[in-house]
Amino acid sequence: MSHHHSTRIKTIARDISWLSFNARVLQEAADRSVPLRERIRFLGIFSNNLDEFFRVRVATLKRMMEVEQRAHMHLESDPQEILNEIQMTVLNQQSEFARIWSGIREELRAEKILLVTEEELDPEEQEFVSNYFDNEVSPNVIPLMIENIPQIPHLRDKSIYLGVVMWKKENALKKKYALIEIPSRVVGRFLLLPEKNNEKRIILLEDVIRFNLPEIFTYFGYDQYHSHIFKVTRDAELDIESDLSTNLIQKIEKGL
Repeated sequence: MSHHHSTRIKTIARDISWLSFNARVLQEAADRSVPLRERIRFLGIFSNNLDEFFRVRVATLKRMMEVEQRAHMHLESDPQEILNEIQMTVLNQQSEFARIWSGIREELRAEKILLVTEEELDPEEQEFVSNYFDNEVSPNVIPLMIENIPQIPHLRDKSIYLGVVMWKKENALKKKYALIEIPSRVVGRFLLLPEKNNEKRIILLEDVIRFNLPEIFTYFGYDQYHSHIFKVTRDAELDIESDLSTNLIQKIEKGL
């Protein structure tokens, strides 16, 4: 085996080894002998670790990909090869995460703790969520309309966003697009609904906002909404907060 090939395997192994460490955190979350609260905490640790891995290691590999192909021979490893391996490993881990979380939700349900969506609210809860939105959430919600999809505005690192598509039922081809930053840092990610039948029912902040999309976009008169949640993870080396007083050149200089 050539020295170059051996070094490449070691480099790949280093990244996969880190992902293997994070997989052990996931195993703790799957262990039913661990208290339920701790298992949920382990899921959070797994997610935060993965975010940081992408901010640092994957971002570095992406930058290495921008090096001209002929210069890759001078690198100790092929960035694309490592990224392919990372992608396969992470996809498998995310599937396992979803399986574990689904099981934990069933155990929570057995303990009369339910995580509900906006579609599962009864009339009393709908009124409660609507009032909570008006009083606590609405002042912190600033929808960004996207007229041209390729020109997405600057998005903040580590922030959660709701991507919204809206249209009128009689004209499904004419759609509008918007982004809403979920203000979980200000009002919290979870809302405890009024208790009933000895059940604790919890709704996520993004679902509170989903329920109130018709109110947020009432000016446009749309009656159909579709939305997806996503989180932004930026390159740790180029983590530049949006600053209206800083022009593009200054931002680039700051990043460099």
